[in-house]
Amino acid sequence: MTRRIVILGGGESGVGAAVLAKTKGHDVFLSDMGELAPKYKDALSEHNIAFEEKGHSEDLILNANEIVKSPGIPDSAPLVVKARSRGIKVISEIEFAGKYCSAKKVCITGSNGKTTTSMLCYQLLKDAGFNVGLAGNVGYSYAWQVANCDYDYYVLELSSFQLDGMYDFKADVAIMLNITPDHLDRYDNKFQNYVDSKFRILQNQTASDYFIYWSGDETIKEEIKKRDIKAKCLPFGDSLTELDGARLDGNNIALTFNKKDFIMSIFEIELQGKHNTYNSMAAGLAGKVLGIRNERIRESLSSFHGVEHRLENFMKHQGVEYINDSKATNVNSTWYALESMDKPTVWIVGGIDKGNDYSELDELVAQKVKVIVCLGRDNKKIVEHFKGTVDNIVEVNDMHKAVKAASCLADDGDVVLLSPACASFDLFDNYEDRGNQFKKAVQEL
Repeated sequence: MTRRIVILGGGESGVGAAVLAKTKGHDVFLSDMGELAPKYKDALSEHNIAFEEKGHSEDLILNANEIVKSPGIPDSAPLVVKARSRGIKVISEIEFAGKYCSAKKVCITGSNGKTTTSMLCYQLLKDAGFNVGLAGNVGYSYAWQVANCDYDYYVLELSSFQLDGMYDFKADVAIMLNITPDHLDRYDNKFQNYVDSKFRILQNQTASDYFIYWSGDETIKEEIKKRDIKAKCLPFGDSLTELDGARLDGNNIALTFNKKDFIMSIFEIELQGKHNTYNSMAAGLAGKVLGIRNERIRESLSSFHGVEHRLENFMKHQGVEYINDSKATNVNSTWYALESMDKPTVWIVGGIDKGNDYSELDELVAQKVKVIVCLGRDNKKIVEHFKGTVDNIVEVNDMHKAVKAASCLADDGDVVLLSPACASFDLFDNYEDRGNQFKKAVQEL
């Protein structure tokens, strides 16, 4: 039956959903408040999909049977509120695409480490010969791939915003890496609301599905006690009391599943650092669940090189290392970055604050940071918080000035670390743009 599907937002997610809806024979209309990128206009025109940009026409939107909303549009947006008040269902691209997808789905969420773990899982499955797609918050649109590809498996990175718009969707393997305060401005500044959003990844799971989680996260542990989780639980962490899961055993990671063990030295893992050891455990458990042989898991974990803009050791200039961690858009992510620094650090931080509590970083900043370069339109909160900890704090409002200041203040043997702990949208298009501008500025030194 033909239905009217309206897409709000004309980026990767929205255009993919529009294309899928069109291929399924629906009446499709896409609307965006901003200007669409040329490649997305071309895709919509190629599929004869009606669209508008630079504004929303309510009469063309509120006659929808269903609205697929970009994750960047909050539930509090007036048009979304009005649509729901009229009984129009508003869902995410992931929910919409899931209706037409029979592939098995490995779904990853968490406040930090999602992209690294998702790409690691994807490589693991691909190396093992699986017919697999990568989508969600990374890669091409899930909906577009469902419309145009025929994958048997998907690895999906899921943000809380995507999970908020998911109702009937089910993960066959759900991975929860951690939960720390993030995006609280979208959750009425209530941490529990954000936690509840993350736990939506478990909805609709049955006893034949799997839930892989970090046992060292107190929030996750407490939430598990409150909930009736039907999936088989596989924890990973420093120790393990359950029969199945992953643990640290000296300098080894030890995975156990169905009475079969896999042991690998942490020094064999390409991605170093405690957080990456946990990410590797999670991916390894997913591999075991899907029946991937131990040697193939070992090969993948020892060859995966990481993700651009995430602790990317970019280059060395005049004895100073420049590290691009632009993907660190919250305090906890920056905590991991600072924790991994083993040289005096010039730290570039700042952007749009999402209700950050910088006190979590106090000890690491005192130990490791010699200079702070604040990069943002409003640096007051960062300056006020750290002015008693770091003597030298510089404020700038563009990336070239930030890199130039950092290079002047760094000595031979130091590190310049871009790890903003904030969203990028005050000065940049997104974290990728911020990271690319950082790398360009470093190359031009």
